Amino acid sequence: MIHVRRTGNLDASGMASLINQIIAKGGTTAYTNPIKPSDLRLRMAEPDAIWHLAENDAGEMLGFQWIAPHKDLTNVSVDIASFVKIGATGLGIGSALFEATKKAAQKNGYRFIHAIIRADNDSGLAYYQSRGFENFQRIANAELDDGTIVDKIWKRYDLWA
Repeated sequence: MIHVRRTGNLDASGMASLINQIIAKGGTTAYTNPIKPSDLRLRMAEPDAIWHLAENDAGEMLGFQWIAPHKDLTNVSVDIASFVKIGATGLGIGSALFEATKKAAQKNGYRFIHAIIRADNDSGLAYYQSRGFENFQRIANAELDDGTIVDKIWKRYDLWA
């Protein structure tokens, strides 16, 4: 069974390990450099950031998701990021995380959730499409931290539609 809860500082090491495995595999995240637990703790402490973690009955971390304000968005919108353990996709983890995230976003008065996904990340694009996100715009020739050039698809979810 999948359990979703808010994250805490003690979760940062496990989350960093999970995301770093995804980064090392490549191709599904815009992150290209390893992330330290301290980086995640700083992000979790940002004003108005909301983080959720999914785990199984044994307490094994299966994935996590966050929303937070973004400099390119209005104050009624937040940006989302989602990460599921390699080999654990398609089991309902992302669905469970998004239900918790969506409720928290509505409770906090947000109108839209925005996702910016690499255009070559088929699983990420399918995930957000299946949640009801609609294409908002395409960002051509975006440069990642390692110099890789990819297009990105910007999707938007209307919380009050």
